[in-house]
Amino acid sequence: METGLKARVVIVAASSEGMGRATAEAFAAEGARLAICSRSQKKIQAAAADIRQRYGTEVFAQALDVTDADVVRGFVEAVAARFGRLDVCVTNAGGPPARTFLATTPDEWRRAFELSFLSVVSFAHAAIPHMQRHRWGRLITITSVSVKQPIPALIYSNAIRAAVVGLVKSLADEFGRDGILVNNVAPGYTATDRLKELAEVRALAGGVSPEKIFEEWASGTALGRIAQPQEIADAIVWLASDRASYVAGQTLLVDGGSYKGV
Repeated sequence: METGLKARVVIVAASSEGMGRATAEAFAAEGARLAICSRSQKKIQAAAADIRQRYGTEVFAQALDVTDADVVRGFVEAVAARFGRLDVCVTNAGGPPARTFLATTPDEWRRAFELSFLSVVSFAHAAIPHMQRHRWGRLITITSVSVKQPIPALIYSNAIRAAVVGLVKSLADEFGRDGILVNNVAPGYTATDRLKELAEVRALAGGVSPEKIFEEWASGTALGRIAQPQEIADAIVWLASDRASYVAGQTLLVDGGSYKGV
């Protein structure tokens, strides 16, 4: 299927591992030119080298903290200067810690807001003007099925990621006439290191094995299994492609049918 992504310039944030890494590789497979970032210089440079070698595409990599708005803006400007344009920006960040409400703290709330919401604002604010110049662009956020159905002990994610959906709706409406499509992908339980950590926390609290927790999560989906990162990446690539040219302001659940609402 022709996606129209060959030679497009694509930013994928938090892409040294997990869903971000799978997404970067999926764009590379389509022939896109990549800019990737994560907090670890060692990990992001290793990811860039591997993607270059496997897919033969150009990759610009930088270590950065997505909660630092000035650094994010500098990164986006460097990408646009290097490639001459910016077509797709996929925002992503490691999730905030697992907590129940009474275990939260004001400092953690602020950090979670900076990580899960303000990082999206920073990327959008920096990226959209470059997309406007060419009257074509895709801004895709990665949140969680928690925007539709709260997840136990993930109070930060449940509360803050819903705000990202509001932002996506607003940006889609404001910039659609500039040829910029803004959408959100909401994964369900996906086999990443973060999910393993969450399983361990819940297993310890419940006095069961992490494997038991994974079984419970899988049984709650219509498909009876946990997602693989590549399956989330495929949905993101589709939203960025010419095949999704009339999709704007939407949240695409990639959750195996775990959300039971209408």
